Formats: sequence, C-alpha cells, structure tokens
Amino acid sequence: MNATTTLTLGGLLAALVILTANLHPWWTGNREAKQLSAFGKGFGGAACAAACPGGLLGWAHSRTGTVANGAGERTGAVTTGTTSTSGLTSGQLVGLSATGAVVVVVAVSLVVLSYKAAGKKDQRRILGGAFVGSILLLTAGVAGALSWLPAALNATGDGVVAAVQGAGVL
Repeated sequence: MNATTTLTLGGLLAALVILTANLHPWWTGNREAKQLSAFGKGFGGAACAAACPGGLLGWAHSRTGTVANGAGERTGAVTTGTTSTSGLTSGQLVGLSATGAVVVVVAVSLVVLSYKAAGKKDQRRILGGAFVGSILLLTAGVAGALSWLPAALNATGDGVVAAVQGAGVL
C-alpha cells in the first residue's frame, strides 16, 4: 500500500489552494451559506471516511495525503524555489465501531448520490471539499477538533440498530 498518514507543507499547500479557490466566490459574492453547501458535503463525506481505520474509505483517505504531498511539494518548488517536504504533526480519528461504520457507508453514499445529481460546478466543489477535508484531517489540529465524530457516528449507528431490533418499542 503506497499511502501516507503524514502531511507535509506541500500537502497543506495543495489543500489551501483548493480551499481558497472554493471560498473566493463565496467571499466575493453575497456570502450565502448555500454557496458552500456542495463543498461542505464533500468535506463531510471525507470526515466520515477519515474515521475509517482501513478498508476502501480508509485507504482513499490516506492515499489522498500522498497525492497532495506530491502535488503540493512540486507546486511549491516550481513557484517559489523552496522545498516544502517538512512534515506536520499528524492526527487521526479513532474509535469507529461496526455500527458507526454502517452510518459512514450511508453518509458517503449520500455524498456520492449528491455528486451524481449535481451540476458540473457543484461536482467540482464536492470533490474539492472531499479533497480538502481528507487532507486537513491528516493534521493534529483538525483531527483533534473533530475527535468527537467517531463517537457520534457510533452512537447514531447504535440508535439505528436498537430501532431496527425493536429496543424500547415494546
């Protein structure tokens, strides 16, 4: 497996460029929240995928870091002449259970369905949000800020399982 869980300054650069490209139209426009919804959907899907310790979603999350590191390091070297291979403090979301994994799959499926139903601009924004979310969740700061997410996914999954099994209904 050729993937990383450590983000470099180059990877951060790649994420910040895409984040800026998505925030600029909102900032220069009338700053309505709906302008950021497609980006937010992608970011939310990436956050759910980042909670996965392995599997296809976990692999995609870590592989995105590898892609961003390479692209950002090349961009930084070409545009500024400096190296940007210094690693940042890494972080990760931990504690996803089997019931939480069910919620993750449903949430990511909803993002995929939103992507398929969206226009070209919103499709790019969803992909941008997923890329930026996945990259930023490799850092200790963003992963730490969202450390509550696996527990929330697990609790939601537990509630769904309890409802399906009829707990508390009879």
